[in-house]
Amino acid sequence: MQFTEQDQDQILVQGVSLDQIDQQINYFVHGFPYLHVIKAATIGDGIIRIDENQLPTYIHRFDEAAHERTLVKFVPASGAATRMFKSLFAALDGKFDKSVDEVFARLTDFAFYEDLKAAMAAQGQDLDKAVTENDRTTVLKFILTDEGLDYGSLPKGLLKFHNYADGARTPVEEHLVEGAAYANSDGLVKIHFTVSPEHRSRFEQLIEEQKVDYEAWLGVTFDISFSEQKKSTDTISVNTDNSPFRNGDGSLLFRPAGHGALIENLNDIDADIVFIKNIDNVVPDEIKEPTITYKKVLAAVLLDAQQQIARLQSLLNADEVSDGYLAEADEFLQRSLYTLPPAGYSELSRAEQLDYLRRKLDRPVRACGMVKNVGEPGGGPFWAKNQDGSVSLQVVESAQIDLTDAGQKAIFDEATHFNPVDLVCGLKDSAGKKYDLPAYRDPLTGFITAKSKDGKDLKAQELPGLWNGAMADWNTIFVEVPLITFNPVKTVNDLLRKEHQPS
Repeated sequence: MQFTEQDQDQILVQGVSLDQIDQQINYFVHGFPYLHVIKAATIGDGIIRIDENQLPTYIHRFDEAAHERTLVKFVPASGAATRMFKSLFAALDGKFDKSVDEVFARLTDFAFYEDLKAAMAAQGQDLDKAVTENDRTTVLKFILTDEGLDYGSLPKGLLKFHNYADGARTPVEEHLVEGAAYANSDGLVKIHFTVSPEHRSRFEQLIEEQKVDYEAWLGVTFDISFSEQKKSTDTISVNTDNSPFRNGDGSLLFRPAGHGALIENLNDIDADIVFIKNIDNVVPDEIKEPTITYKKVLAAVLLDAQQQIARLQSLLNADEVSDGYLAEADEFLQRSLYTLPPAGYSELSRAEQLDYLRRKLDRPVRACGMVKNVGEPGGGPFWAKNQDGSVSLQVVESAQIDLTDAGQKAIFDEATHFNPVDLVCGLKDSAGKKYDLPAYRDPLTGFITAKSKDGKDLKAQELPGLWNGAMADWNTIFVEVPLITFNPVKTVNDLLRKEHQPS
């Protein structure tokens, strides 16, 4: 691809190389290959189900270790709430449906009701009167636009989600309360939010206003940090003929490359254990307990795996390695880390087998919560073939599977669980050295999407998803967690579900 001198200057400022741009163009031209799934991971075959009687043991295991570990709760929070209000935006254009009727019928049940009432009063408008007179357009404008709350353009993290006797809480505040319960090392609670640059000051202001009160109530000290998606992770956009898409001024168009770009932000975190959870998956205090329990369980599973990995690594790194140790490491990889060797492994030389075992053990580790599939969109748990011929557990999105292939479609349909973005990650090796996380992603698991700008069609490119291809080469353990731990708010009407309403 030939670029002008002006293009090259722009690419340099963007923080990417020409080689990276050429590779992105190449993916647009040739596409990304489908991932070959072998079978769905199910209970007893890739997904662990922990007996309820064992839960206290796991919790104790984590609580004992938390004092000696650096813990961080990592919350992707940059997404705008625009899609959450899709039906209300349609209603502004005169297209009403039952979901909009429900919003108006239960307006007083929303945690933002008092703010809405105050915002309208400040402009000389009466909310109750507008509802009585069926003046829905006025009410919608005050909910969605900068005439009032501006909820249509704010990120979800800053919206009022839940009502309490002492006031309403945003998801950011719910994550503070939740984090204090499990991301707590001797009273220090570190939480990191990834935010968009245009809203960062609002997040910082909210923390500044609320932090001291929450610390006093919860008896902890919060260390809250923020980061933004790096410009260098944005990808180039192209026209439908794969030529670079240009803005009106002739410059190249770069677009944010999805949540997979956050592997760079995660890589900047210096911690032993990182809990990852989406901003909108929070619940009121009265039903937080299962979430807290299973976060600790996932962390305990991770710690146990790391302990076994460290023991085996010391055996495999000794001057003399017995055949018994090779066999034990291979069995641990297959039975506990769900990594099957490539075909022909048994024919490899002893030195090659040892190299394979060392490589597979020396990787970041993650324990992923899996809930029963109830029709929600999201990545599913599968056994998948890797580029080196090995087979391991992967979180796989439907777009990564060739659903026109009857065999692959049948496997996809057999999935009993899906990933609600519930991960506990070990980012350091047994010697305490941080892994370079981008080195463990599968670059061939990106996505091509159709978009438009200024009325012109374009193709955009997303990097391998944060918990999908960006973690493809991690040691992965799937653990079943209860469905009650998954209560995302995808639409404004979800806030009216009983899980998000005070009991």
